[in-house]
Amino acid sequence: MKRIKYLSILILPISAYISFTSTGILAYLPLLITFAAIPVLELFFKPNKQNLTETEAESAKNDSFYKILLFLMVPIQIAALLMFFVVVQEDITTPDLIGRIITMGILCGVLGINVGHELGHSNSRFEQFLGEIMLLTSLENHFLPYHNTGHHFDVATPNDAATARKNEWLFAFWFRSQISSYFKAWQLEKKRLTILKKGVISINNKMIIYTIAQIGLLISIYFFYGKIVLFYFLAAAILGILLLETVNYIEHYGLLRKKKKSGRYEVVTIKHSWNSDHNLGRILLFELSRHSDHHHRANKEYQLLDSHEESPQMFTGYPGMMILALIPPLWFAVMNKRLPENN
Repeated sequence: MKRIKYLSILILPISAYISFTSTGILAYLPLLITFAAIPVLELFFKPNKQNLTETEAESAKNDSFYKILLFLMVPIQIAALLMFFVVVQEDITTPDLIGRIITMGILCGVLGINVGHELGHSNSRFEQFLGEIMLLTSLENHFLPYHNTGHHFDVATPNDAATARKNEWLFAFWFRSQISSYFKAWQLEKKRLTILKKGVISINNKMIIYTIAQIGLLISIYFFYGKIVLFYFLAAAILGILLLETVNYIEHYGLLRKKKKSGRYEVVTIKHSWNSDHNLGRILLFELSRHSDHHHRANKEYQLLDSHEESPQMFTGYPGMMILALIPPLWFAVMNKRLPENN
């Protein structure tokens, strides 16, 4: 069961297929599952704080199942995107069209960006490449250089674009985080190439390659499917990006690392990310909600992430917390009193 439970992620692409081939309420099936059924169910189930034993962890670490499942998401995401290009051209009502765009947006966020994030942390260049393909489906490739070398270094400080400040509204954070992380990704890439003594304006610059790939994808969509489909794709990609930024918002909201007399910040610990052990959200997002341990050990694979009592805890899973964040006054009322006293 420790392995098989992760196959439940297939509910998402299956429900997306139903959305793409149906009308009416079924066009919104992934939305209803992700942001209605799961949040409600998680209110009735206690968090599962159980961690793997040393023996189980060693076995899981060497089990190819977990990696293969991630790899499987790549062709699924590409197939879904190609199917999306076709089904949005069908003669359907505006509500059905909106449902299909929302469905693709959820796939972009949950599969494209989240799986891209997991693969992007790998030391294998092949796996990083697969992660880049997944992020390309949401036009979010700059996430990789900023997240790995910027966010993980500056998290829970004012320097981090992806750390939400106390009393910062989600809607303002969307723009600040996305725009700032994009420009910082260029700066980080320039710094990396300068250290390596390689040309900044060259094929060695990942941001240039990402930009060319994204422009190529947009031109291809326009050439093969037309400007209307291109517009629908952009809408889905933006929705996926907003899902990412909403997750960013809830993961570190209001948490701060102490600044030392030297001017440096204290080392990142399990206290600098919000944690959620609610099973459904954990499985849907490949354990992303055990975020405290992820920042404590960034290269730790998703199936090995642990729960820590010392980490600040969310009262429900990520889907429910994302909905709560959409209502800022309520979010502040709930979360500000949970913040550590020094934040």
